Amino acid sequence: MRKRVCVITGSRAEYGLLYPLLKELSEDKKYFELRIIVTGMHISPEFGLTYKEIEKDGFKINERVDISLISDTSAGISRSTGLAVAGFAKAYDKLRPDIVIGLGDRFEFFGAVTAALISRIPVAHISGGEITEGVFDNSLRHAITKMSHVHFTALEEYRKRVIQMGESPETVFTVGALALDNIKNLKLLSRKELERQLGIKFDTHNLLVTFHPVTLEDNSAREQFWDLLKALDGLKETKIIFTKANADIDGSVINKMIDEYVRKNFNKACVFASMGRFCYLSAMQYVDAMVGNSSSGIIEAPSFKIGTINIGDRQKGRVRTESVIDCLPKVQDIKRAFMICYSHRFRKRLQGMANPYGDGKTAGKIKNILKKIDLTNILKKSFYNIKFNAKR
Repeated sequence: MRKRVCVITGSRAEYGLLYPLLKELSEDKKYFELRIIVTGMHISPEFGLTYKEIEKDGFKINERVDISLISDTSAGISRSTGLAVAGFAKAYDKLRPDIVIGLGDRFEFFGAVTAALISRIPVAHISGGEITEGVFDNSLRHAITKMSHVHFTALEEYRKRVIQMGESPETVFTVGALALDNIKNLKLLSRKELERQLGIKFDTHNLLVTFHPVTLEDNSAREQFWDLLKALDGLKETKIIFTKANADIDGSVINKMIDEYVRKNFNKACVFASMGRFCYLSAMQYVDAMVGNSSSGIIEAPSFKIGTINIGDRQKGRVRTESVIDCLPKVQDIKRAFMICYSHRFRKRLQGMANPYGDGKTAGKIKNILKKIDLTNILKKSFYNIKFNAKR
């Protein structure tokens, strides 16, 4: 009997990561009936109506859950989360999935998982056990773990953390990071093709900049991003490619600052609400570094042998390679990070680094586990107690 699998996606970046898995599930019609629900930024004009990218890739969208992303205040995000719970409950009632699958820690997915829990639908969670201390997503991720029934972690360290939270080892699988599947399997664009598609011209030096709010710090978005812009101002012969912030608290503050900066520096800077996974990964081939606080600088960038200037605490706690240069969100600290990044010693060191996040075969591993896993009585979970050999 085929499993009716419902995959949730709410943002451009998340869909890019899920794409290899969606492809695997959609092509294996003997074992799976794929259903896709889009929500959040995908159906927001402000964020580029990126559901169109999903349809362009040949996938059928079965339901859309509108959570009204009209405000990035605390109250607005809370309201959107509540709408997600109600909207997904209605969608599940219509689609009747055997299992719900989603990735990460976004508030949209938290709402989707809450609705699944109450609707008595099993959840498979991808990328649990990770830590991002600078954002409330950290707590949402752990809460999603406790509401989920099957867990796919990127690293063995993360698997152990999920088990530490009381999840049975039999339900927790180390599979690597989905992000690396795209890098391995996609034929990325050449430099000229990418320039033509994006409508830009690369310079002697090039940077890809993605900066999101640190949601556990009050009024930090404007101040931190201003310091980053001041540090970027000092760079010569450098093309700065911005991608806009997610729909987090104060995300619109950063996006407005990007638009203003690009307007004043159109000769050296450009901005994209969504580059799409294809252009985004293609761009990584030709930039000197990832700059900001996106997880892509931690997980994907090492595969391209480029540096990452990781600013502030948003990604604090994630396993990282030596290609990641951590710095404070202050002008002088960011400038020092650029000096390290462009140093001969650092550039030479990059060439010998390996990415610890897997082998680019994660989607297939997840699919094969989903084939075999028995969903009978999976909703009834027992807390797994770890025996500690504590000294008395």
